[in-house]
Amino acid sequence: MANMGRLAGKTAFISGTGVGIGRAAAEIFAAEGALVFGCDIDADAAAETVEIVEKTDGVMRSLAPVDLSTEEGARAWIDAGIAAFGGIDILYNNASALRNGPFETMPAEDWYFTIRNELDISYFCTRAAWPHLIARGGGAVLNVASVAAVRGAPFIPMVPHGAAKGGVLAMSMHLCAAGAPHRIRVNTIAPGMTRTSATAPFLDDPEGPKARLEARIPAGRVGQPEDIARVAAFLCCDEAAFVNGANLMVDGGDSAMAG
Repeated sequence: MANMGRLAGKTAFISGTGVGIGRAAAEIFAAEGALVFGCDIDADAAAETVEIVEKTDGVMRSLAPVDLSTEEGARAWIDAGIAAFGGIDILYNNASALRNGPFETMPAEDWYFTIRNELDISYFCTRAAWPHLIARGGGAVLNVASVAAVRGAPFIPMVPHGAAKGGVLAMSMHLCAAGAPHRIRVNTIAPGMTRTSATAPFLDDPEGPKARLEARIPAGRVGQPEDIARVAAFLCCDEAAFVNGANLMVDGGDSAMAG
């Protein structure tokens, strides 16, 4: 029986599919009928995700290890996916890495590392995919910003992260304009605090601010990878054809709260 999911017939490139939100997105996009081309810097984790997707009759290929924070790495990923599936309909720039710390003592390298792995990475991947999206007659680009892109974080010093994700948000607005003549939609998703392998130590710290965080979130909890991935799948499907240039907060209502 043909797959009638909302992404049936689409080829989706999702970066950072080894763990967390990227893995959840690979599973959900494939379940919705997309052919998924993933990647990760961790070859073992990337291969495990492919195995998980294929066990549920999804179709997925992946390139790993690959460093998308360089122009060469981003181009290699896009070229490999085009070779595997013949084209691209969706680019989901999920992958990122960051370093935070007290502003007054944080080394400059941590700033550059975060900008490279949260802003440059989306720029290079989008640049590499752009001509292929044009050749396809249009498509969807989904970038990942953050609640930290639009407000300060009361519990964690994250100047580099906020600046990088603010850059992603601004870049996406301009890409929306650039994509209009080519029928390329560009949206941004802004997750709040989400439980992943990277955030688990922080969230599980008994001395940490988890209780205070959850107390201020109307949903009463932090996000799970699936919460983000499900919204991403909607923004990339044809049902969202009139959603363009949007920045959608997926944070359980946290950003709507004052103070």
